[in-house]
Amino acid sequence: MASERAKELAAKQKAEAKAARLAKKNSTDPKDWGTWRQLIASVKMVAQAKREWLWAMIGAFFGPLIVLSGVGFLLGHLLYGTLIGVLAAASVFMLVLGKLLRSLTFMRHEGESGSAAYALSMLTSGKKSKWTYTAGITGNRQGDTIHRVIGPGGLILIGDGDPARLGPMLGAERKRHEQLVYDVSVQTILAGKSEGAVPIEKLEKKLQKLPKVLSSTQIAEVEKRIKALEAIRGLVPMPKGPMPSMRGAHRALRGR
Repeated sequence: MASERAKELAAKQKAEAKAARLAKKNSTDPKDWGTWRQLIASVKMVAQAKREWLWAMIGAFFGPLIVLSGVGFLLGHLLYGTLIGVLAAASVFMLVLGKLLRSLTFMRHEGESGSAAYALSMLTSGKKSKWTYTAGITGNRQGDTIHRVIGPGGLILIGDGDPARLGPMLGAERKRHEQLVYDVSVQTILAGKSEGAVPIEKLEKKLQKLPKVLSSTQIAEVEKRIKALEAIRGLVPMPKGPMPSMRGAHRALRGR
């Protein structure tokens, strides 16, 4: 009897494991995919977006391979040159693919409410990042949103949406923050494609290039004061749009 039960349990576990593998194989969620499947899907997606991006990927791989193989041939070490060329080609290819996936994500989310939050998530990603951001500290029914960033460059309010409606909102929000952090300059930036605005794909670099005005201690102090403001007024819900939850190839793949 015990032997029969053990066999039934083993058969049941085997069937469950097989069903799990099948579900993972047929899954449309990139998290369930293997590395090669993610890579192939990423390449196809980038190549379909722009034809010149396909040639950029081809050049990124075969360029280093041909050059280093040629150097190895001239030096009488074709095999070593080719091996080094393959490694270099793979590295350059992945670097270029990552940048193209990032550009594709920005292109897909351009003009959407909350799209600046994606760029800000890249600014604050990584354990060594000295920047923090809060998405949607205030907004309106039309989907215009203001995000807050704190870092070495100071306290910056990012307007994300229609410039005409965001003007008064940014002004009012700036006054509130200046009353709270009176000894820190509060800056405002409008994200988008309108005149005078910073495109979301350039927002990260814009913030990184700001003059350093706050030390790590000062940043912590500013964040502590900000909590007082948040205790008085809760954060508004984020509008529908791209949320910063993807890394590497996952960033673009989940948008499919």
